[in-house]
This record gives sequence, structure tokens and C-alpha cells, in this order.
Amino acid sequence: MIYEFPDLSEPLRQGDIFIRLPRIEISLKEILLAEEFGPRLISWDKIASTSEPISLILQVRPVIGIVASQDCDARRSRDITLCEIRDFKQVEGKCKDTSSSKSWKTIITQHARINQKWFYLPPDEKAGLLDKMAVDFMVTLRIPREDLEAMRSLRKARLNKIARDHFRERISEFFRRYSYNEWYALNKEELNAYLSEYPDTTPYEWQKRESN
Repeated sequence: MIYEFPDLSEPLRQGDIFIRLPRIEISLKEILLAEEFGPRLISWDKIASTSEPISLILQVRPVIGIVASQDCDARRSRDITLCEIRDFKQVEGKCKDTSSSKSWKTIITQHARINQKWFYLPPDEKAGLLDKMAVDFMVTLRIPREDLEAMRSLRKARLNKIARDHFRERISEFFRRYSYNEWYALNKEELNAYLSEYPDTTPYEWQKRESN
């Protein structure tokens, strides 16, 4: 498919895919503080002002990630930024009930141009991707470069040149995109149609007045 399989000796590059990377799960409202006489549940604001190192008990789960840092940073920076790779149906809600090849074709091509929050990855067992997956630009991981270099055995694949060039552009589009609510200019009838598909949408005040 769209993957290459680099040798362990090859340096880190943007588009490298790693499996079983640690993602830390933490809630600022409930942190498990490791103390001498046992763990204590506390909120972060109660300990945020301390200048001493704090020992915490945290949940960690393994995830798949792809190097988002540019090649020059991947070779020299102290830390590497990766984006989490998740099941495509979890990232793009429009495809949760998709089954036909025709529908998949539309989502993978047309919606990939519209939705800048993800990058589609086709399944490839050798690459560690057993189903249709997507890079979720909203979820990032930060790992020390030297640690990631030492764990190159977890690197399953990297994007080929065509996919890597596209990936690089999608990242730049995501971080420079202008964020706005697409429904702001809809009239009453258009908004009602929009609400039928996206019921959690909050209309603007001028739209509420028009509906009255």
C-alpha cells in the first residue's frame, strides 16, 4: 500500500509509524498522589504551586503513533511530537455505519479534503494497522528523541513519499486553519436542516431571533 519498512539503523523521519507507545491518562480533578503511607486522591490545584518533584500514580495505555515533527527536528530536537493513530470510525463519525466500497470511496476522497482534523491510513498488517485507521491531529504525544531512537524496534513502517508529502501538507493545513462554526450564516430553514443532522449545535443569537 502506501507504506515503506525502514531498517532499524535508519534515522527517525516524519511519517514514521510506531506501535505500543505510552499514552498517559490523567485527570486534573482527581490525581493519585503517591505518598509514604499510601496513595492519596487530590486535585491538581492543591499541589500545583509546589516547587518540589511530585510522585504520581498514573494510568498508561499503549497506542499507535506517527511522527509529526519535521525531519530536521526528528534528528536534533530534544522531544519528538507524534499524533495518535486511531480507528477511523472513532475519528470520523460519518463513517461509523459505512460498509460499501462506494461509500468508503466518497469518505476517503471527498471528506479527506473537507475535514482537516484527520489523515486516512489504509490497513496493512505489516505496518501494524489491522483496520482502516486515521491520524488524529487533535491528539498528540511528546516523547524524548533519544528514547524514541532507542525504541526503533517499535517502528513498524513509514509513509512512502507520496503519502508523506500529503501528510506534511495536512499537518500544516490543520495548524494554520481558521476555526469557525460553519452554521453561522444559515437561515431558519437551513439551520433546521443542519440541526436534524447535528442536534448538539448551538445557534447564534441572530438565528434564535429569526426562529421566533
